[in-house]
Amino acid sequence: MILCIRFRLGPMDEVVLPRLVDLLGELTPVVETAPPREALADVRGALRYFGRTPAELASVIRVRALALHGVDCVIGAGPNPMLARMAADEARPGVTLVVEDPEAFLRDRPVVALDGVGRATARTLCGYGLDSVGRVADAPLAVLQRLVGAKTGRDLWERARGIDRTPVVPHAASRSVAAERAFPRDETDRAEQRRALLSLAEELGTRLRTEGQVCRALAVTVRYADRTTTTRSRTLPEPTAHTAALTTLAYAVHDSFGLQRARVRGIAVRAEGLTGAEGAAHQLSLDPADEKARRIEAVADRARARFGPRAVVPGSLATGRPGSPTGGPPDSPVGGRPGSLAA
Repeated sequence: MILCIRFRLGPMDEVVLPRLVDLLGELTPVVETAPPREALADVRGALRYFGRTPAELASVIRVRALALHGVDCVIGAGPNPMLARMAADEARPGVTLVVEDPEAFLRDRPVVALDGVGRATARTLCGYGLDSVGRVADAPLAVLQRLVGAKTGRDLWERARGIDRTPVVPHAASRSVAAERAFPRDETDRAEQRRALLSLAEELGTRLRTEGQVCRALAVTVRYADRTTTTRSRTLPEPTAHTAALTTLAYAVHDSFGLQRARVRGIAVRAEGLTGAEGAAHQLSLDPADEKARRIEAVADRARARFGPRAVVPGSLATGRPGSPTGGPPDSPVGGRPGSLAA
């Protein structure tokens, strides 16, 4: 049995998460963290050792988290990570949702609820009447493989039947990484907010490339003067660590907030769905500007590795102005093109 524990932490507060993970480690050594607020725990051994049901063990975790750290949590339980996460999506604070019959739990759900099914795949399946998990489960495997490909079809067919072979890996590499900027005062200037986004995208891109990783999506969190927050995420066209692509998407998510004159106290950007860069496909571009930006980026990374992280920075950040020294508009990182740099 797998527990998916989602701690109710603030979007910009991750300092407590390691202590909460240590709390889980007192019950089972098989704990996989998924920052900023989630952890998976394989409690099959703990259930036998302590002689408790999944709901009872979840109650122990909830009470300890509240008593020791003042943090509430939402917990879902299932026979594998996929079902545990889906249960956590529907669980309420104080009540653990346990999936005991995977087929009944999944059957009437929309196909997009399954792991690995994005909008494009869902659109393809719905075009053939496979709009629910139950209908996908009833479809022949060969039909699914013709529609979405051999490997994807096999994975989809298994997940629709409640099968997820993903193990819970303790001490696994993080599947997300975040960076945050706090303003010295409540900021209403859109250009200054975008400068912060540029800085965050630059930081995340450099870190991902240094660690040989790419991300599949970005989540942008805005914290307001009254301490409330708004978070939105979008998927990248392809997995990447290219700063220009990260910046463009971060700007698009920021624009979707429609902040107008909102008083913003801080902005955070999280790169999600991290995978190794060696296994990521890259669509070749015929745009010479894009190829030039990537070559400059590689040179800048080598300079940073040798002379420090501030050896090369975007021109708009170096000058302290939202636009570039050459007259680029404030809405572009530098000179109207993401990725332009100044040494």
